[in-house]
Amino acid sequence: MKYYITIEKQKASFGTTYKVDLEDHNGNYTGVYERTIEEAINFAKNWCEQAENRQKEKEIMSKAIAQCIKLDKKAGIVSGYRDCLD
Repeated sequence: MKYYITIEKQKASFGTTYKVDLEDHNGNYTGVYERTIEEAINFAKNWCEQAENRQKEKEIMSKAIAQCIKLDKKAGIVSGYRDCLD
């Protein structure tokens, strides 16, 4: 499994922060700011540990959306790529 993790120290008007950019092997991305390096590392560690659960949730949501679109087409409220909500 491959992860891209970047933690950068940044100055802010209220003090120092740590910018955390993360991407997992499934192409999921997030970016956050933490107040300490320990919090930044902990966030990155937890986010990486949750990669598989996050991907499963994303797949479930995608299937649910596809099913909703299918039902909408069957009901006649979707035609082509438009949802008729104009």
